[in-house]
Amino acid sequence: MSQVVIVDNEYITIEYLPDHKTIHHIIHQPFGGQPFRDALNLGTEALGKYGVCKWLSDDRKNGPLSPEDANWGFNDWNRRTIKAGWKYWAVVVPEELVAAGTLIPTIENLFELGLRMMVFSSVDKAMEWLDKQEC
Repeated sequence: MSQVVIVDNEYITIEYLPDHKTIHHIIHQPFGGQPFRDALNLGTEALGKYGVCKWLSDDRKNGPLSPEDANWGFNDWNRRTIKAGWKYWAVVVPEELVAAGTLIPTIENLFELGLRMMVFSSVDKAMEWLDKQEC
């Protein structure tokens, strides 16, 4: 079965991958604010709609999150997405070390909320890990 495109623009592509039962996003260039939030919210809706619990983030071309976006992510989006069924997150880290470093507080906070995640440098390795996770 082919992928279902949720969002596809100059900043991000979000797809549902039925063969992997996974939401997959690919960031094409750094972005934030309302366009970032709108895209992730559509991903959350898709996760609930398709009844999946896995998310693969290809963030290699992302920049650091603003404090406002990080705060929104932790206090709003993460909690809603976990409530919608999110259990496993594989993230392919940004190329810029500064951006990758902004993930550390997110990783710690999500672990406390019950999400299990792994950080990768390869999309293929990330998908291999997700494929082994049972929902």
